[in-house]
Amino acid sequence: MASGPATDTPPYASAARISDSQCYPQYTASLKCLEEFSTDKSKCQEHFDVYKECKKKEREARLERNRSRSFFS
Repeated sequence: MASGPATDTPPYASAARISDSQCYPQYTASLKCLEEFSTDKSKCQEHFDVYKECKKKEREARLERNRSRSFFS
Protein backbone atom coordinates (compact mmCIF):
# COMPACT_ATOMS: atom_id res chain seq x y z
CA MET A 1 0.00 0.00 0.00
CA ALA A 2 1.48 3.36 -1.01
CA SER A 3 1.72 6.09 1.56
CA GLY A 4 -0.08 9.37 1.02
CA PRO A 5 1.34 12.86 0.83
CA ALA A 6 2.95 14.43 3.87
CA THR A 7 -0.16 16.55 4.45
CA ASP A 8 -2.28 13.50 5.34
CA THR A 9 -3.62 13.33 8.87
CA PRO A 10 -1.62 11.18 11.30
CA PRO A 11 -2.72 7.54 11.70
CA TYR A 12 -3.95 8.28 15.23
CA ALA A 13 -5.01 11.44 17.05
CA SER A 14 -2.02 11.72 19.38
CA ALA A 15 0.54 11.73 16.55
CA ALA A 16 1.37 15.42 16.49
CA ARG A 17 3.72 16.88 13.91
CA ILE A 18 6.98 18.30 15.24
CA SER A 19 6.38 21.42 13.14
CA ASP A 20 3.29 22.13 15.28
CA SER A 21 5.39 22.17 18.45
CA GLN A 22 6.40 25.39 20.17
CA CYS A 23 9.87 23.85 20.28
CA TYR A 24 10.24 23.57 16.52
CA PRO A 25 12.84 26.40 16.29
CA GLN A 26 15.01 24.66 18.90
CA TYR A 27 14.55 21.36 17.09
CA THR A 28 15.67 22.79 13.75
CA ALA A 29 18.61 24.58 15.40
CA SER A 30 19.75 21.23 16.82
CA LEU A 31 19.52 19.57 13.43
CA LYS A 32 21.40 22.37 11.71
CA CYS A 33 24.14 22.10 14.32
CA LEU A 34 24.36 18.35 13.75
CA GLU A 35 24.68 18.93 10.01
CA GLU A 36 27.49 21.41 10.59
CA PHE A 37 29.36 19.46 13.29
CA SER A 38 28.49 15.86 12.49
CA THR A 39 31.95 14.70 13.55
CA ASP A 40 31.78 16.46 16.95
CA LYS A 41 28.30 16.34 18.44
CA SER A 42 29.55 17.81 21.71
CA LYS A 43 29.59 21.21 19.98
CA CYS A 44 25.79 20.96 19.76
CA GLN A 45 25.17 20.17 23.43
CA GLU A 46 23.83 23.65 24.18
CA HIS A 47 21.27 23.28 21.37
CA PHE A 48 20.26 19.86 22.74
CA ASP A 49 19.85 21.25 26.25
CA VAL A 50 17.70 24.17 25.08
CA TYR A 51 15.48 21.82 23.06
CA LYS A 52 15.18 19.39 25.98
CA GLU A 53 14.17 22.21 28.35
CA CYS A 54 11.59 23.48 25.86
CA LYS A 55 10.07 20.01 25.49
CA LYS A 56 9.97 19.67 29.28
CA LYS A 57 8.06 22.95 29.63
CA GLU A 58 5.74 21.99 26.77
CA ARG A 59 4.99 18.65 28.45
CA GLU A 60 4.39 20.28 31.84
CA ALA A 61 1.95 22.76 30.27
CA ARG A 62 0.09 19.90 28.54
CA LEU A 63 -0.13 17.94 31.81
CA GLU A 64 -1.44 21.01 33.62
CA ARG A 65 -4.12 21.54 30.96
CA ASN A 66 -5.13 17.90 31.28
CA ARG A 67 -5.31 18.15 35.09
CA SER A 68 -7.80 20.99 34.82
CA ARG A 69 -10.14 18.85 32.72
CA SER A 70 -12.62 16.62 34.43
CA PHE A 71 -13.30 13.24 32.89
CA PHE A 72 -16.37 12.71 35.05
CA SER A 73 -18.44 15.84 34.52
